Amino acid sequence: MTSHTTFRAALLDPTRAVPDGLQNTDGSPATKRFNVYRNNIAVSLTEALEAGFPVIRKLVGDTFFRAMAGVYLRAHPPKSPMMTLYGDVMPEFLEGFAPASSVPYLPDMARLELALRHSYHADDAAPVNPDALAQIAPDALPQVTFSFAPAVHLVASRFPLHSIWQANTQGGDIAKTPQPTLITRPALDPLADALTLPQAAVTQSLMKGIPLGQAVRQGGSGFDLGPLLALILQRNALISLRT
Repeated sequence: MTSHTTFRAALLDPTRAVPDGLQNTDGSPATKRFNVYRNNIAVSLTEALEAGFPVIRKLVGDTFFRAMAGVYLRAHPPKSPMMTLYGDVMPEFLEGFAPASSVPYLPDMARLELALRHSYHADDAAPVNPDALAQIAPDALPQVTFSFAPAVHLVASRFPLHSIWQANTQGGDIAKTPQPTLITRPALDPLADALTLPQAAVTQSLMKGIPLGQAVRQGGSGFDLGPLLALILQRNALISLRT
């Protein structure tokens, strides 16, 4: 009999021989049937990656993406039967994948596309009232901590990530400055918003539970908190405020 480990390894590696013990009804080796099954597995996993990373696929082209997917799926087989989130280590894979090094923002794009998927599948959570902050006494505001909805993600980047993503999904020009991206889900589908570097630094601190007064310092002198708070509230990103 063939061990599970050997069978699984052979399924994901076309260079491996058909495992011993696999036979047709007439007792002959089931080489052809196994190869068909092995090919179907590879095709299914490749299609799952194509569906999960449409912008990366567009950036590198179909031929390159499928070849890259073949390398990925053999190095990182699924850990769950649910294919909706397959590709969870794609950012780290791309950081070490030499053929893709000429497009240095691919790992960040993978993080953005993963964040969008995770946001879509995250649990629902009731947002705070839009005027919740206004109801807190001014002298208590610096001590307020924020709790964010499960669908909220912040994707850091030194590239104009948001505009690259937008140009490849909706069209438009690519910015010249870094664009960390905030992922929220105010309704049914996730939204992506570009942040400035100071806004991202403040948001990251708030997401760690750092009080508002300390978090604002991460934005530097002269940081205007108003636009960031307006965006966070508009996107239903907050589920509670604590003093």
